[in-house]
Amino acid sequence: MQLKIFNNYYDVVILKKKTTKNTYIRVKDDLKIYITCNYYTKDSYIKKLIEENQEKIAKMLNAKIKKQEKAKKFSYLGKTYDIVYLNSKDIFFGDEKIFVARNFNLDKWLLKEAERIFQEELDKMYQIFPKKIPYPHLTIRRMTTRWGVCNIKLKRVTLNLELIKKDLKYLDYVIVHELAHFIHPNHSRDFWNLVAILVPNYKVLRKEMRENE
Repeated sequence: MQLKIFNNYYDVVILKKKTTKNTYIRVKDDLKIYITCNYYTKDSYIKKLIEENQEKIAKMLNAKIKKQEKAKKFSYLGKTYDIVYLNSKDIFFGDEKIFVARNFNLDKWLLKEAERIFQEELDKMYQIFPKKIPYPHLTIRRMTTRWGVCNIKLKRVTLNLELIKKDLKYLDYVIVHELAHFIHPNHSRDFWNLVAILVPNYKVLRKEMRENE
């Protein structure tokens, strides 16, 4: 059985199980539509269910396709590259492509790049910071809800690893934002006035970062 969506035909796989009480519709990585139901569920009911849920299935397919397309892309310092696999031990950048071996650990490489670049940018922003503050220890990790965190007590600034994928202007803004918390541990008017000294367009950057999360 096949279902036509987006002018393409997708296989529908029906899995009948005696232990299954409810009926479930899923789209897996192979882009097949899986219907899991009770062993005694009638085919006519399954067909009607599919017809009634075509919009929902289309959304699931679209989400799965976008996820797979994103996995083929590589973002670094504000640019997005297509990944091309070669027999190479290193990584090479073209204008729109990166060339790597299939077993090259891109996540590990990104972390090393983040450690180097984040430290360089922290040093740069600290040196031109308009207020005297303690030099913070830098930590890098993936975060789902924040771009940066300042721990005043531990004199620590934590930056989101995902910033390595963005233009440096966003990284510099986040660094200034966290350094400003050593003076104002809040988001008061004085805090934002301090941020604006080094990042006058911080409102634009904040909006762009929210829109591209």
